[in-house]
Amino acid sequence: MAREKKVLNVVNGSRSITATILLLAWPVLVEQIFTTLVSYADTAMVGSLGKVATAAVSISNPVIMLLNGIVMALGVGITALVARAVGAGDKGRVSQLIKHAILAIIILGVPITVIIACLSRLIPMWMGAEPDVLDTATTYNLIVSGGRIFAITSMMLNSAFRGYGDTKTPLYVNTAMNVINVILNFFLIYPTRTITLFGRFSFTMWGAGLEVAGAAIATAVGMAFAGCATLWVAFSKRNQFHVERRTSWKLDVPMTKQILKISFPAMLERILMSSSGIFTTSSIATLGTAVVAANSLCLTAESMSFMPAFAFQTAITTLVGQSLGANRPDLAVKYVRKTLLLGSLLMVLTSIGLFVLSHQLIGIFTPDGEVIRIGGECMKVVAFMQVPQVIMWTFSGVLRGGGDTKFNFYITAGANWLIRTPFSILAVRAWGMGLFEVQIVTLIEIFVMTFCLYLRYRSGRWKTIMLEEERKLAER
Repeated sequence: MAREKKVLNVVNGSRSITATILLLAWPVLVEQIFTTLVSYADTAMVGSLGKVATAAVSISNPVIMLLNGIVMALGVGITALVARAVGAGDKGRVSQLIKHAILAIIILGVPITVIIACLSRLIPMWMGAEPDVLDTATTYNLIVSGGRIFAITSMMLNSAFRGYGDTKTPLYVNTAMNVINVILNFFLIYPTRTITLFGRFSFTMWGAGLEVAGAAIATAVGMAFAGCATLWVAFSKRNQFHVERRTSWKLDVPMTKQILKISFPAMLERILMSSSGIFTTSSIATLGTAVVAANSLCLTAESMSFMPAFAFQTAITTLVGQSLGANRPDLAVKYVRKTLLLGSLLMVLTSIGLFVLSHQLIGIFTPDGEVIRIGGECMKVVAFMQVPQVIMWTFSGVLRGGGDTKFNFYITAGANWLIRTPFSILAVRAWGMGLFEVQIVTLIEIFVMTFCLYLRYRSGRWKTIMLEEERKLAER
């Protein structure tokens, strides 16, 4: 019989609070580092083709993120419920939840993939792409849509794996996916050329010369690998929570309702965030291709800085879910306090690095002087986002782990549509400002959201919400 993989139990007291947090967070952080470094390489490869190529690859991202957000929101519900089931020692329920994650891929993932393919030209058109960008963006979107269902598969199943404390599988899968992407980029983007090493050795390297289309093929193939790999893990008998192949695939109605009850506010949250991004990005697009490219590169560069915050958010969601599932809210509070301390200390160092190296970071991805100047100025603002961002994401992860996703939705909706969206649009379209001022608006939004989430955490409501829901289900 295949040997089962061990699952990290966060409530048995065999490790210190700090050690448990780091055991969950480090694979997520390393995953994000590798993913972002590869993304940097990917962006630099496309960026070497010029600002039109960079804009073509990035112009549709807000709409794609809007559609992907629906699936990612379901992942929030899956993670919270899996973590709670593990804390309660209910192994069968964990397997059932993973099975429902696979059903969600079929029910929602396939239609989303078809929609993105059908709208491959309309999306960049809606986003205000300039004529020289539109055709290239259409080609990129259409090719990448072929791998979209696999990307959705990996997102959903990785959410389940993280819920029971397996943060290493997403690390391995996503790292491999991105390495595949970069290797294929090297051969597909560039034409056949002569490469010289150390100024002495020269050889001919084959290349397809497909440019942006080659980057799209590489991305789609990487997605396909990730989706297949996560499915293999979900069905593998080495996974003690594996899904039996010969099981009933009928939806469990009470479980589905519980998933949707937690996920629906998160889904609305993602939709509102992404739609806000659509309006903001379409306004930024009116400032010209150089600003669109600078905005894209700034987002790519700052993603490295957000990695620790994401790692700690992922860890605290699992830690809180398992602690509450084991009826240990006191332990959950200890995990929160330590996570806030570790995250804040790390992000102070990150802030300093971003501020000092702002222009150099943008310069990694493009030789265009105008893009470097605009993006570098914006990165200095991003430096001041780091500490409040990790605090905000930690509190958000706490609420998700407790099933309190409605409040996350309310805060996101209010901040996005009362602060970021209207003032970003006004800054660009009415007041004649630029990308730097849009980043200032985002900074203000982050401070407001952090304060509101802190107040909700202090109320302690997140400790009891899922218990109340379980009582209601039992009464029915």
